[in-house]
Amino acid sequence: MNAPQIINDDAASVGEMGQQYLACGKKVAMRLWQEPAGDQCESRSRDYEIVGYVVSGEVEIRFGKEVATLKSGDSWLIPPGTSHRFKILQDLVAVEATSPPARLGGKDEE
Repeated sequence: MNAPQIINDDAASVGEMGQQYLACGKKVAMRLWQEPAGDQCESRSRDYEIVGYVVSGEVEIRFGKEVATLKSGDSWLIPPGTSHRFKILQDLVAVEATSPPARLGGKDEE
């Protein structure tokens, strides 16, 4: 991971939750989500920081009792240890970055 990387779409691997893995360094990694309307996940917390950006679609994010609806052009930050859940309201394309890289050590599949 000390060399520059180019990850072409056809070479990007896919994780167990459907995320497409993009570039990954020692301190940060990117992943792409393409999720259909109606998908949702159970509440969870992670030991890494997550920042995300909605390319298209709409998603509801819950942080404890707070609820936010994000659409194209909106972004989010989830600090480590924060309980959160997602509900896809419209077909979603979103990019996330995790620090440290969630995919290292299997943290992305828990």
